Amino acid sequence: MSKPTTREIVKKAWQLGIVVPAYNIPHHPMMEPVVRAIRDTGSFGLIQVARLETVKFKAESFKAIRDLYEKNKDEKYTRLHLDHVPVIDEDGNHIDYVKEITECMQLGFESVMVDGSRLPLKENIAATLRVVEAAKAFNVPVEGELGAVIGHEAGPMPPYEELFSSGKGFTSAAEAEQFVKEVGLDWLSVAIGNFHGAIAPGRKDDKKVEAKLNIDHLKKINALAKVPLVLHGGSGIQKAFLREAFKNGIAKINVGTNIRQPYERGAAESVKKGQDLVYQAMLDVIRVELGVEGTAAKLLN
Repeated sequence: MSKPTTREIVKKAWQLGIVVPAYNIPHHPMMEPVVRAIRDTGSFGLIQVARLETVKFKAESFKAIRDLYEKNKDEKYTRLHLDHVPVIDEDGNHIDYVKEITECMQLGFESVMVDGSRLPLKENIAATLRVVEAAKAFNVPVEGELGAVIGHEAGPMPPYEELFSSGKGFTSAAEAEQFVKEVGLDWLSVAIGNFHGAIAPGRKDDKKVEAKLNIDHLKKINALAKVPLVLHGGSGIQKAFLREAFKNGIAKINVGTNIRQPYERGAAESVKKGQDLVYQAMLDVIRVELGVEGTAAKLLN
């Protein structure tokens, strides 16, 4: 019997109202304790790397993460996902995104993300469609993004409450419907109050604000988009909002800051200390923050 595909697993999570966490690996020694914690809790998770983690952290390259994953994977509990490859990156550079994403699919990444969210809607649709077309040859699901999930840019961020109350950058439900239909997208990353952890020098150790989510707005997006939705910047969001989000369309959530910062603190003493802190942080994320212990049995059967 063939293993369930990532597309099938995330769709099932969406239908059941549970969530698939996707864990970023910006430092190689994080891989082993992340996979071990997923296995030990019987949960299911995606192991992922974003382009910026190969540029601004220690992930080194997409191939390096693929090779490391192959040594640590457990297909009863994990799959490999390519996180953010932007059309225009956080520094304003234009990226050869189709080439990079295609190379990752050739390497064996089982799902991919293209981020055209810094583009106007029409251009975002065109850019994302190029990746969807390229992915057909590999039968790989594609995640796109609509709305402004901020946090990676340099410079000060506006007060969070001001951003949330104004709804500035939130994903438009009507545009989400248009985007998904025109592109034939598998999953859509949305902005509903979530934001990324800072990566700028001097700020990457900052504690994240306890974010909220506009659940009513999420419900509108879910009703119109009709595909699994994704929450980036998943670390630090209040648990009550997360639980409601999982019931209303969020089928994948990205976890980065909550496991990266413990590793970096511990690694200042030793790699082993960093790995121990990652493992403990993972148990907290899986059991307390997300409540996903035991999900592998529900999602892969």
